Amino acid sequence: MARNVILYYSSGEHELFASKTLEELKPQAGDGAAVKITINPEQAYQEIDGFGASFTDSSAYLMNQVLTEAQREEAMQKLFHPEQGIGLSVIRNPMGASDYARDFYSYNDLPEGEEDVDQARFSAAHDEADIIPLTKQAQMLNPQLKLMASPWSAPGWMKTSGSMIGGELKPEYYASYAQYFVKYIQAYAAQGLHIYAVTPQNEPLYCPGHYPGMLMLPVVQSEFIKHHLKPAFVAAGITTKILCYDHNWDRPDYPLHVLDEAGDAVDGVAWHWYGGSPSAQSDVFLTNPSKEVHFTEGSGGDWIPAFEPAFSNVMRTGIAILRNYSKSFVLWNMALDEENGPFVPGFGESTCRGLLKVNQQTKTLEYTLDYYALAHFSKCVRPKALRIEASADHEAIHTVAMRNVDGSIAVIAFNDSEQASNVLIELAGHEPIELNLGAKSAVTVQLIGD
Repeated sequence: MARNVILYYSSGEHELFASKTLEELKPQAGDGAAVKITINPEQAYQEIDGFGASFTDSSAYLMNQVLTEAQREEAMQKLFHPEQGIGLSVIRNPMGASDYARDFYSYNDLPEGEEDVDQARFSAAHDEADIIPLTKQAQMLNPQLKLMASPWSAPGWMKTSGSMIGGELKPEYYASYAQYFVKYIQAYAAQGLHIYAVTPQNEPLYCPGHYPGMLMLPVVQSEFIKHHLKPAFVAAGITTKILCYDHNWDRPDYPLHVLDEAGDAVDGVAWHWYGGSPSAQSDVFLTNPSKEVHFTEGSGGDWIPAFEPAFSNVMRTGIAILRNYSKSFVLWNMALDEENGPFVPGFGESTCRGLLKVNQQTKTLEYTLDYYALAHFSKCVRPKALRIEASADHEAIHTVAMRNVDGSIAVIAFNDSEQASNVLIELAGHEPIELNLGAKSAVTVQLIGD
């Protein structure tokens, strides 16, 4: 039975997410026997929430204040609209300043020596300038959008360091900090924005000396979630999910401890890619199959040279993240400038890359390789899709497949070898799809119809 086939193809920096026909990608006689990709829609795994990035203070400022209105409208359409753009459907916003902010701020900054245990002076007014307007526009463009939020630090007065840099949360402020989360969620709800999930702390095992951060050991996170955060949510009638950890693959012992200690108060685990292997997601999930798996931060940057190694990294790792039960794949900054900033005072040199580059000097807008790599996932895989079984009979071809609610099937494949390869996609009951996939090239194949 025939299906309509839509193809998007990337092969080098001058051919990124280009619409193609089967004739244009037809098999080549010199590229050997076809690698077989077998799709089994009857074997389903996790439901997909989607793909996205973060409206950091820096990203939101660049997009809302530096871009012209016409540029901003174009960018938002190309980021979030399911038809006119790539349909991003997850945003993970920092709660207060991160490294990518123009200054240090929380939602309850106080003069030295003062405290506000009841969070009476809490205010999310900072976000009303840029972050909230853009988040609301993204939700209008894609009503299926899910919002996540993570703090880099509690307000300084609540910490052992007395600052947003370094230190730990003081035990006497655990209940107050839970109310800080409640106030944040309520402030966003008043703007028509539902926070789907929060994490108690971004990268709780990393305490940087030059930007906001806070050490939160697993025993502390377990105590905070079970006895303070979750009860505060229940008391306030808040349904926002709580994801633990929010750090690298190399310490699966951390989420395992929190899941064991906090139990039903935890809804899932959030992961980053700056250490370890994505297989850690499966290791934790298979021992806790009722808990959600999310990938909440991975940045591209100068540490992987552009173009090919960097593009390949996003494709290869993104496929692995999804194959290891993640419901989401979220990169880092939505936009950065020509200096990979702005960033907090004293940060030093930035090496991160956003989905967009907004040049503050020339006022130009550029879509980076991360935008096009993420497009291979987000354009044809819609929220509530199910990952289905997909396997290739050659290790150089990385692949993952999803079945959308409308019945369409999306197959993402990446050729991680130095040679072009013919590929044969087989789906029971339907005509095989034959195509040629160049070295270090990616293709998204969408099959539409019965």
